Amino acid sequence: EVQLVESGGGLVQTGGSLRLSCATSGFKFGEYYIGWFHQAPGKEREGLLCINTGDGGTYYVDSVKGRFTVAKDDADNTVSLQLNNLKPEDTAVYYCARSRRYYYCDGNASVMYPTFRYDNWGQGTQVTVSS
Repeated sequence: EVQLVESGGGLVQTGGSLRLSCATSGFKFGEYYIGWFHQAPGKEREGLLCINTGDGGTYYVDSVKGRFTVAKDDADNTVSLQLNNLKPEDTAVYYCARSRRYYYCDGNASVMYPTFRYDNWGQGTQVTVSS
């Protein structure tokens, strides 16, 4: 059974940092890419970035470049997301998701189509940034 479990969310002040983790199991790490999304109340789910679990290639949307950093750990099949310089507008539930097979994380399309490109999702972790 494919599983993705996020952890690490919490409450932080503006300018603060958090480190999220996505623990994966049930599939061969290295043959898919993992995307991170967030969803604020009343808004649609938004793609932020992705990482190829094979070669480690990444893609970030402009709004998070320089603030968020994604990394993979092949030893325990996890993907981490370092959130720095957090802003109140970053407040949302953060989700990791596994891509469908044979897709590659290499551009905006990798995170723009969550339903089409991804087939397994975690339950989400809440990040709240106070002003």
